[in-house]
Amino acid sequence: MSHPLFEKHRTTLDSALNAIRTRGYWSAYPEMPSPKIYGETAQADGKAAYDAQLGREFALDQPGRGGAVKTECSPYGIALDVSYPKCEAQALIAAGIAAMPGWQAIGAEGRAGVCLEILDRLNKRSFEIATAVMMTTGQGWMMAFQAGGPHAQDRGLEAVAHAFKEQAEVPAEAIWEKPQGKNPPLVMKKHFEVVGRGVALVIGCGTFPTWNTYPGLFAALATGNAVIVKPHPNAILPAAISVRIAREVFAAAGLDPNLVTLFVTDAPAETQALAQHPAVASIDFTGGNVFGEWLYAHCRDKQIYAELAGVNNIVIDGTDSYKGMLKNLAFTLALYSGQMCTTTQAIFVPAAGIDTPEGKVPFDQVAADLGAAIDKFLADPAVATAVLGAIQSPDTLARIEQASRGGFGGEVVLASKKIEHPEFPQAEVRTPVLLKCDAVSESSWMEERFGPIAFVVKVADTNAAIALSERVVCERGALTVGLYTMQQSVIDAMTAATWRSKVALSINLTGGVFVNQSAAYSDYHGTGGNPAANASYADSAFVANRFRVVQRRYHV
Repeated sequence: MSHPLFEKHRTTLDSALNAIRTRGYWSAYPEMPSPKIYGETAQADGKAAYDAQLGREFALDQPGRGGAVKTECSPYGIALDVSYPKCEAQALIAAGIAAMPGWQAIGAEGRAGVCLEILDRLNKRSFEIATAVMMTTGQGWMMAFQAGGPHAQDRGLEAVAHAFKEQAEVPAEAIWEKPQGKNPPLVMKKHFEVVGRGVALVIGCGTFPTWNTYPGLFAALATGNAVIVKPHPNAILPAAISVRIAREVFAAAGLDPNLVTLFVTDAPAETQALAQHPAVASIDFTGGNVFGEWLYAHCRDKQIYAELAGVNNIVIDGTDSYKGMLKNLAFTLALYSGQMCTTTQAIFVPAAGIDTPEGKVPFDQVAADLGAAIDKFLADPAVATAVLGAIQSPDTLARIEQASRGGFGGEVVLASKKIEHPEFPQAEVRTPVLLKCDAVSESSWMEERFGPIAFVVKVADTNAAIALSERVVCERGALTVGLYTMQQSVIDAMTAATWRSKVALSINLTGGVFVNQSAAYSDYHGTGGNPAANASYADSAFVANRFRVVQRRYHV
């Protein structure tokens, strides 16, 4: 008999399975914060629920409690003053291990059903979670709602669908009968049990605390593992709300809520110790290269799914829509102040300029026109604050100031400006920095400069640009690469280069789709084939190594 939550959400799961097979557009969770969809009072209720968390201790009944932690500081200059229970890592691990047998016992269908119930309840709390995402990360409201709410939930559902599909390939039992000639056949009955690998550790980032956390969280849960969520010290609240909702669903389903726990710390040594614990079988991490490389070096016995820094880039050979290209690039560079793992940093332009129907546009003119397009796009403060959001980290603010002074080398085409936010006077809002330099100045542009910092890089010609793009991806990693051209031969050459370097390619984007956006169920976010990411959120490989099949057999 199927688990009741599996039957409740079976239509949603079937639709997700169809979506990952066909790769067309589909979404389980509406991305527009419309009162007609979520209810007339949903936004006010969500804001009230968020406000109720401020200035107090976050209620989360977990084992190993030994004090409280308070570390968040809003990029909008708003005092959060939320404290979180600090729990001993060993207590959380022991509790997770104890919870796993019951989780295994309900099978793949039961786990999928419970995970889908968690996602359904997360969706109903999208306004509360979105406000928490906005205030901890600096995202603008619409991005916080979409990326922090429905899009993150879609990524979680996508992981559940892949996990269910992989486990469904394993039969529960089989009769094995081997003929023996004139003698009676050998007959055995065999049972195959899907077993989680062990405790999973999911380490969140400070800019996308749900979008980058839900895939690993739900992939690990759906394959039978207990999960410890370790959020970034400055983006705890969205993760804490998510964990509490999951624990409530587990308890309501008669399961041990310690299948998901929250580990809060601002001490890197404590996170490192947890990552190295023998009971931790897998680690999901999104963040900087320093800690990511530490994980690779010191946690070799774990399965690591990591998304690290890279140098995303675009090659411009030509375009039949010069203004459309500039508008698209301006939005790309401005969105959330470039604080996305998919935002373009290097734009390769031939020294002789680019082809357009109106003739060649010189290199310097391309750079100047892009700077002007960014300036024009952000001229309206209301548009600028909504698109840019606020700067999440003091380190990013320092990089912006350094880049605006030409501190990374190159000539400043467009310096960053501070914009006053009408609603949040203390918000750190900055416009992008645009620089130009020669390709040989690799120390300037060939290192990730996280934040709204981009370089227009002069290359010898289009062939050199394609070769350089490929080398950068292979050596430094990238999640996104773009191309603008009017020539099929250039498209073919760039396509081949991205196959070799294993990176996603966007061609001639001039409309409402941008290189730094990724659609659940359709786009493969990451390929696992270059240094920026060792796995893709959107394929079976992301889930397949999170469980094992253990058999038992006997003669019939």
